[in-house]
Amino acid sequence: MENFPFKEEIYNIIGVCMEVQKILGFGFSEAVYKDAMQIEFIENGIPNDKETELKVCYKGQLLKHKFFADFICYENIIVEVKSCDKGITDDYIAQTLNYLRVSGNSVGLIINFGKRRLEYKRLISSHLINQY
Repeated sequence: MENFPFKEEIYNIIGVCMEVQKILGFGFSEAVYKDAMQIEFIENGIPNDKETELKVCYKGQLLKHKFFADFICYENIIVEVKSCDKGITDDYIAQTLNYLRVSGNSVGLIINFGKRRLEYKRLISSHLINQY
């Protein structure tokens, strides 16, 4: 078995997403899936913060524009929700890695509901740099 951070927590989050996919299917907007996921997170006792604001610093100065992570679960895992028939793209990976960098978290999970089968990708960042 692989040894990676938050293995059980990631497993729980993916289980929630599989339940959502089973009930809703594919093709809805991201907002629909996020609402359903939040219901499932609550029912399954998974701590989560929806649409968490992430501030960005540049050379020690806080920038006006911010990121919003779809969820931060278990206070450590950034979960990005997509509904794209093209799958999990390099742009989505870069976006999630940026969220990890500015948040200081080390684990991200991209979930894509845009295809018949649920897609997910776990990202682990060793670059916990909060400044650019």
